Amino acid sequence: MPIRRTDVTTWYLEQLDPSDLRPARAPGTPAAIVRAEIPSPEFGRYLYTAVGGDWYWTDRLAWTRDQWAGWLSRPGVETWVAHVRGTPAGYAELDPRPGGLVEITCFGLLPAFTGQGLGGHLLTVATARAWDLATRWDDRKPTARVGVSTRSTDGPAALANYQARGFRVHDVTTTTAALPHRPPGPWPGAR
Repeated sequence: MPIRRTDVTTWYLEQLDPSDLRPARAPGTPAAIVRAEIPSPEFGRYLYTAVGGDWYWTDRLAWTRDQWAGWLSRPGVETWVAHVRGTPAGYAELDPRPGGLVEITCFGLLPAFTGQGLGGHLLTVATARAWDLATRWDDRKPTARVGVSTRSTDGPAALANYQARGFRVHDVTTTTAALPHRPPGPWPGAR
């Protein structure tokens, strides 16, 4: 696959208090948002490729099943999945870090569910769950900060959604990256 060099901008955003969260309105399409409580490497990889395939999410594509299992089984890591009529529509992955930080490491919708108001609703729920994560884990200290980042190669609504939910940009970087001319899509390796 041909590679091109391009500038990629990354915005780092944060909330410093639960009151920073500005909830989205309820979506027109009803969605159930449920925590996937049993770590499943297969499901985690499915969500990662289904949501990120069109946006150059490639960091985890080479992970083995054991690497996925190790990541998802760490205490405090949570996967919150939006379902529409029983079908996964999107997800958010929460990763607690030292110092009371909870990072939203993955967030997004499957292509069939964009543009319906689900992203704001899912982000509202995921951010609230990041703020109260310590209530579900005995060994966690209360959340002091929720962070998220997005790149110029991510979905075009990502940055605006984060800012609409009350996240504030605290850093911006631009690097040159080698990217294929097209993202891998949700079926990497398939012909």
